Amino acid sequence: MSRRAWLRAGLGLLAGTQVALGLWIVLLPELFWKWPWVSHLPPYNEHLLQDFGGASLALAVVLCAAVAAMERRLVLTALVAYLVNSVAHLLFHARHLEPLSAASAAGFMALLGAAVLLPAALLWLAADGAAFGGTDAEARRPAP
Repeated sequence: MSRRAWLRAGLGLLAGTQVALGLWIVLLPELFWKWPWVSHLPPYNEHLLQDFGGASLALAVVLCAAVAAMERRLVLTALVAYLVNSVAHLLFHARHLEPLSAASAAGFMALLGAAVLLPAALLWLAADGAAFGGTDAEARRPAP
């Protein structure tokens, strides 16, 4: 599998998770709130959840655009945006694990860690431009 294909697949995975998360939160905020890793941080706030769901969908739009265009600057921007969100999310939850069991906390941190490592690895793949054909002019050409 080529670098470009790995990059596109990874971006697609990130976009898909944001679409699923955003729709879940926007359409069923109370069900999302009942998830064990979320509900331990009361109180329930539908407005905050709706905003978070909307922000997740907005990030999904940028990631989907990056998947479709595979233009280097857009891909890099989408990955950095995802990474900023993921690092902030990981750092918050790392400081608020006390209500969770050790196994649940470990699983949660592994999941949030993967949400940091995947975009970081994709950013590394995208950084040197090889996945885009080298030059910026070549990178703007549509994929075959």
